[in-house]
Amino acid sequence: MCLAVPGRIERIDGRDLLTRSAAVRFDGAVRHVHLAYVPEAEIGDWVLVHVGFAIAVLDEAAARRSLALLEEAVAVGAPAVEEES
Repeated sequence: MCLAVPGRIERIDGRDLLTRSAAVRFDGAVRHVHLAYVPEAEIGDWVLVHVGFAIAVLDEAAARRSLALLEEAVAVGAPAVEEES
């Protein structure tokens, strides 16, 4: 199972579209995220992040809906994923 989480860009480092990165805030944590897949991303944008890469730019409403769904899944105790043998 894959999971991508929305976060908001606080700072962008670099100018080269293939190597630039950002400081992205996820609730209380800030993480380093690569922006190669979203060259249009700017400071203040919400991005969907998977394994350290922003894979899409979201509007704020979509980001907030995704966060609410993630919080709901945690609150109800989403079932654990069984490992394949």
